[in-house]
Amino acid sequence: MMRKLAAIFGLFLIVATPAFSATAKAAKKKPTKKAAKKKASYKKRRRVVPVVYVSPQVRRVAFKTVSTRAAQSITALSGAGALVPFFEQVSRPSENGSLHVLQYGDSHTASDDWASEMRQVLQRKFGGGGPGFTLAGHPFAGYRRFDSHGASSRGWYTDGLVGRPGDGIYGLAGVSLTTESAGETVSLSAECEQLELHYLQQPGGGQLDFAIDHFTVDTIDTAGDVAPGIYRYSPPPGLHEFTVTTTSNAPVRLFGWVAQNRSGITYETLGINGAQADLMLEWNPTILAGELAARDPALIVVAYGTNEALSRSWTAEQYRNAFSEVIRRLREDAPVASILIVGPPDCQYRYRGRRLPFPHLDEVIEIQRQVALEHGCAFWDWRTRMGGSGSVRQWVQAGLSQGDYVHFTGAGYRLIGDMLVEELMAQYDRFLAARAEVSGGQ
Repeated sequence: MMRKLAAIFGLFLIVATPAFSATAKAAKKKPTKKAAKKKASYKKRRRVVPVVYVSPQVRRVAFKTVSTRAAQSITALSGAGALVPFFEQVSRPSENGSLHVLQYGDSHTASDDWASEMRQVLQRKFGGGGPGFTLAGHPFAGYRRFDSHGASSRGWYTDGLVGRPGDGIYGLAGVSLTTESAGETVSLSAECEQLELHYLQQPGGGQLDFAIDHFTVDTIDTAGDVAPGIYRYSPPPGLHEFTVTTTSNAPVRLFGWVAQNRSGITYETLGINGAQADLMLEWNPTILAGELAARDPALIVVAYGTNEALSRSWTAEQYRNAFSEVIRRLREDAPVASILIVGPPDCQYRYRGRRLPFPHLDEVIEIQRQVALEHGCAFWDWRTRMGGSGSVRQWVQAGLSQGDYVHFTGAGYRLIGDMLVEELMAQYDRFLAARAEVSGGQ
């Protein structure tokens, strides 16, 4: 980890000053009213993150403080015994399929930054299982995967996002793409040994032409009784572009792709920008149960709390009840899986020129810790591992958190991923040692 931190710090000390010549200034044309209006509309839609300027000396001190703390053998993981079923599976992998980790969460998860770091570490140790489940197309601006690429034509409607109440039939990740027009496409570029398309089977459902590298190889019929539908295909080795195209004006709803290998581990990010944990309670339980059964996860990571901690309508009783119900449903639908709850990071908001902690952050973290204990889950205290209340200021000064004092930079997220996966692997090593001791004693 220290080598990574040193490399990151070297980049932060490079200060670039943009050049702006008089000739360029003179050549700059005055924007038209139409262009100015379009630019203003774009700025309104785009999340503008304030820039925090610090001196190189302050940045150096802050980075050293954060990196020293990150390198220490401090544990923020409690209830590690709940991870034993996951450790058992990864220590004795099956030759008949890959092992799957699902991470549910908000924008911290949707960006795929810290999850990607964990994915790479776990796949190096236990084998690359491929991308696993990914959302169909590119359903919203903040969604990405670093190990695959999805795209979709403009005629699809994204359902399941925050502020878009619908029928709850969204599939495994709580997001679906729907269209009733012919000629609409969704594609995925990935390398895998097994491919699946997850969709809604429904009365009057339309057909899809399925193509690999622009050659149509099959037709998928989505008509039938309402249920999760899965189309399976075994591609030849190598990187491919998989595409489905609607053939008529009949309704089609897609949940996502699965691109996986026959062995190894997948780490699948299922995040939604602005989401709170109780959003999962709006998803159709029958459809979700079917999708979870199909994925058969070995580990489910639940990483919410940032948006709840700033909610004006938040109450401790409602939050406890809702969060408990989310965990209960996951436990019921995936009884063999271990569950790891990740608490929210340290966050601050601006009020009358001052930076203040999110008002309900302490309570959210404590309730999550208690729910984890009650339901036999592990809990990782993200804020404590950062350095506790107020530590986000140092992360911002170090260039590891963004100027909104909520989200992290890419380097910051990767550091978080390293810290969490190191704690998980430390517990895994203890598990192996304990099992070897028991076997030797017998």
